[in-house]
Amino acid sequence: MKIVIFGLTVSSAWGNGHATLWRSLINALDADGHGVTFFEKDVGYYRSHRDLSQLPGHGALRLYPTWAEIERDARKAADSADCAIVTSYCPDGRAASGIVLESRARTKVFYDLDTPVTLKQLDAGQDVPYLPRGGLGGFDLVLSFTGGRALERLRTQLGARRVAPLYGSVDPGTHRPVLPDPQWAAACSYLGTWSADRQHALDMLFVEPARRHPEKLFVAGGSLYPAELAWPNNVARYEHVPPPAHPQFYCSSPITVSVTRGAMAELGYCPSGRLFEAAACGVPVLSDWFEGLDTFFVPGEEILIAREADEALAAHSRNDLQMLGLRARKRALAEHSGTRRAAELVALIGGDT
Repeated sequence: MKIVIFGLTVSSAWGNGHATLWRSLINALDADGHGVTFFEKDVGYYRSHRDLSQLPGHGALRLYPTWAEIERDARKAADSADCAIVTSYCPDGRAASGIVLESRARTKVFYDLDTPVTLKQLDAGQDVPYLPRGGLGGFDLVLSFTGGRALERLRTQLGARRVAPLYGSVDPGTHRPVLPDPQWAAACSYLGTWSADRQHALDMLFVEPARRHPEKLFVAGGSLYPAELAWPNNVARYEHVPPPAHPQFYCSSPITVSVTRGAMAELGYCPSGRLFEAAACGVPVLSDWFEGLDTFFVPGEEILIAREADEALAAHSRNDLQMLGLRARKRALAEHSGTRRAAELVALIGGDT
């Protein structure tokens, strides 16, 4: 099957959660014999942090400077595709949607990897530039990174006819238990791009525990944090942790923190890719709570939940952390792998027959 994607980025994991998700899916699709062509606008901030230059096997990465220069090729690719997909935050999402909806692609898909953000902007009366002006009713299928109530809102507010969740996933070949790296060694780690609507939860689960234990080292990786943001002196900060180093980063601390954006937590059913990555590495994850989290991992047995600093510190002192990490890894490999999500995607777009 030939799949064409118009997305934000697959070539750079800097400052976004899209790239690692696509890499996991594309690797699994390629292993199953499907060919993926990914159209990505070549922008400076991803170019300077690019960590992938080509897709595996049957795949092709099409980097383009302007839409005008790629439009003709994009139209041909969509016309010849079994499935054509446009994603949220695609820089030319509106134009790409027009081409896909006019194309001869057998299945036309919109994949919102940022559904709560999309809905919040709509509620505020803002224009969402990656959405077609007429809504999503023209697509055969609308996929959402977020499940639960978000799916019904895609129907009622954007006219989606057929909606299904396609959650994040992890590539077991990339994310697995490895030996610790002294560079990342710490009592607790956190990896994530800055967002204002998760700073409070980050303060409670990571920053405040670090303040209370100045004798211990904490490590945080991620970009876009404001220069004026004050970190405790015992927090080692890294602007970017390259994707190949993620397993070493996670495995170099006995526990890692996952924090959910506020807009996503409000709707629930929104597991992050980072959560699955750490779990696949066998590292215990301490997360804030959102509705539906217990459908992905069992609280207290496969994942730890905290709402404030005292609960976070209590999680650090549990004597079964290693066993919890092993159970989380088993669950991640069984239910949240790229292979599993790729099979779900193929079934949803009718490519399994």
